[in-house]
Amino acid sequence: MKEKLLIKEVPDSSLPRERLIRQGEKSLSDQELLAICLRTGQHPIHVMDLAANVLGRFMNLYTFKGATIEELMEIKGIGKVKAIEIRALIELGRRMEEASQPKVGKIRASFDLAQQLIHELKDYQQEHFICFYLNTKNEIIQKETLFVGSLNQSVAHPREIFHGAVRYHAASLIIAHNHPSGDATPSGQDIMFTQRLSQCGEMMGIELLDHIIIGHSTYTSLKEDELLKKK
Repeated sequence: MKEKLLIKEVPDSSLPRERLIRQGEKSLSDQELLAICLRTGQHPIHVMDLAANVLGRFMNLYTFKGATIEELMEIKGIGKVKAIEIRALIELGRRMEEASQPKVGKIRASFDLAQQLIHELKDYQQEHFICFYLNTKNEIIQKETLFVGSLNQSVAHPREIFHGAVRYHAASLIIAHNHPSGDATPSGQDIMFTQRLSQCGEMMGIELLDHIIIGHSTYTSLKEDELLKKK
């Protein structure tokens, strides 16, 4: 039995683009998504009709993803260029489906990460604020230097830090920054900022595992010193 594809009679190709912006791509039909990718039709065929013709040529999306360039070119309005573009689109979708989230290391202990950061940050003349975003297995899925300069709550705002956590679907995070003076002792500002960030993480369900402060050859782990949460 032929599966019915999501085909709509929409006269204006700009409507799918506008609706994608307003409502998101999930609100669009298969035909509308393909019409956006095709961009234009071929006179006198409107791009929405062209998208409908392409989808109607195949039983369902499963058979459509196996379409060859030759099969696509048999459809009126689909020349070699559009056929190649469709094949490229299908292949990109296949690769995205098979893609796994990249990892750049696994956190086993604050000590190990601190030793790495001492080597990386010890000679910096400005404070560098680094965030490590982790998955549920404590694997690093993203490392970002978010701020350069003196750490203060007006610059290093939790909103900016947790924006990355949400973007990368992180389960937890570790933050770190260096003290150019070489003294890894946390300041009162460091402690208050860490406690505030920990509380924000609790509300969002994204745990702050540690805040590591780097000196020239030493470090301080606020988790090890039990300074993460406000007492």
